[in-house]
Amino acid sequence: MYEEENAQWGLVHALVLDGKGGARPIAREQLGELHLSEEQSLWLHWDRSHPQTQSWLRRESGLSEFACDLLLEENTRPRALALANDQLLLFLRGVNLNPGAEPEDMVSVRIFAEARRVISLRLRPLRATDDLIEQLQAGKGPKSASELVLQLADYLTDKVEDLVAGLAERVDTQEERVDADERALPDHGLLLQIRRRAAGLRRFLSPQRDIYAQLTRSQLPWLVVEDSVYWNELNNRLLRYLEELELTRERIGLLLETENRRMDLRMNHIMFRFGIITCIFLPMSFITGLLGINVGGIPGADSPYGFLIACSLMLLIAVGQWLLFRRLRWV
Repeated sequence: MYEEENAQWGLVHALVLDGKGGARPIAREQLGELHLSEEQSLWLHWDRSHPQTQSWLRRESGLSEFACDLLLEENTRPRALALANDQLLLFLRGVNLNPGAEPEDMVSVRIFAEARRVISLRLRPLRATDDLIEQLQAGKGPKSASELVLQLADYLTDKVEDLVAGLAERVDTQEERVDADERALPDHGLLLQIRRRAAGLRRFLSPQRDIYAQLTRSQLPWLVVEDSVYWNELNNRLLRYLEELELTRERIGLLLETENRRMDLRMNHIMFRFGIITCIFLPMSFITGLLGINVGGIPGADSPYGFLIACSLMLLIAVGQWLLFRRLRWV
C-alpha cells in the first residue's frame, strides 16, 4: 500500500525483513524513526534516476560521500569494494528482460550492504528483484542482509542461465539444418546476432564471476560463513555459462566457416562448368571463324552439302571432347 506513495520519492520498495523469511513494507516517512530489532534487517530499493533518490542518499542515508559518488556514477562495471566499518559496495549486472530491449544490453544493480541494512539502486526495472519480493511475500525469502545479497545475485544468475541456454539452442537449430541438407546454408544474420550477444554477455559476466569468487573468501563479519558455499556455487555456475558462451562462439565460427567453404565449393563448381562449356565451344568457334573469312578455297564452298558437313564435323568434335572429359573425370 506504500508503493505508490514511495514512488513519488524514487523509492521502489522499502521492506523490513522479519528474520524468518518474510517482510513488511514501510513508508518513506518512517525511515527517519525506524527502529529494528536484533533479527530484523532493512532493504531499500531505489530508482537511481529519480532526483529524490540522490537527495536522500547524500543527506539522510548516512553513507560517506565516496560511497554516494560510486553509487550514483553514470557508468560502472561489475565489482566489489569493501569499505570502512564492515560495509560493502557491490555492483552487479543482470539480463535486460524489459520489453523491446536487447538482452545483452545488461541492466545494473548497485548495492550498499552492511550488517542489517541493504540499499540497492537500479535505473531500469529488474526482474530479479520482483522474484525476490515474491519470495518475501510468501514467507520464503532471505532472513538477513547477507542472505538478501546472496539471493539477489542468485536470481540475477538464473536469468543469465535462461539466456545462455536459449542462444545454444538457436545454434543447435542452425547446425541441425545444415547437417540435414548439404545444400542448406545457415542463417548468416542470425548467427552474427548470436555471436554479438555472446560477446556482450562475456564482457560483463567475466568480472562478475571474479566478484563471486572474491565474496567466497570475504572476511566481513556479517556475511554468514555458510553462505560462502553458495557464493562458490554461483562462481562455478557463471564459469560454466562463460564456457558455454565461448563454445557457442566457436560453434558459430565453424558454421560460418562451413558456409564460406560451401560457397567457395559451389563457386568453383560453377566456374568449372563454365570452363568445360568454354572448352567445348572453343574448337567450334575456331572452325566457324575459319570458315567465315570469305576467301577462296574454303572446303565445301561449292558443295550443296558443305553446311551439313561442317555441322557434322563440329558435332563429332563435341562428342569426342565429351568422351575425353569423361575419361579424364572432368564431368
